[in-house]
Amino acid sequence: MSQVMRPNTALTQVYLYCQPVDFRKSFRGLSAIVECELGHNPFEGHLYAFTNRQRNKIKCLFWENNGFVLYYKSLAEEKFRWPRHNEEVMTLTGQQINWLLDGYDISAMRGHKKLNYESVF
Repeated sequence: MSQVMRPNTALTQVYLYCQPVDFRKSFRGLSAIVECELGHNPFEGHLYAFTNRQRNKIKCLFWENNGFVLYYKSLAEEKFRWPRHNEEVMTLTGQQINWLLDGYDISAMRGHKKLNYESVF
């Protein structure tokens, strides 16, 4: 069994950039998107995920102590099921980003609707 490098499932702040980006961008270009377009501080240690127009590649960016880490996955045949949202960014958990990397459609994973009752009678 081989070791697989993946984003930690314990991550609590994962941001999915919903629009496709030019994958010629390195950590500098992606961190500029985080700072200039999203208004976030790229040095806070949160993970940011990006995809290309064909949705067959993912780059994840995060700051680790003294430098940027760039995780890159390119699918040989299929596409990632990238959620289509009107928002610029979507918040995920560490588990959800791993589900996305595994090929699951995370936008279809909805919990039960919240019910609000005021009385049992």
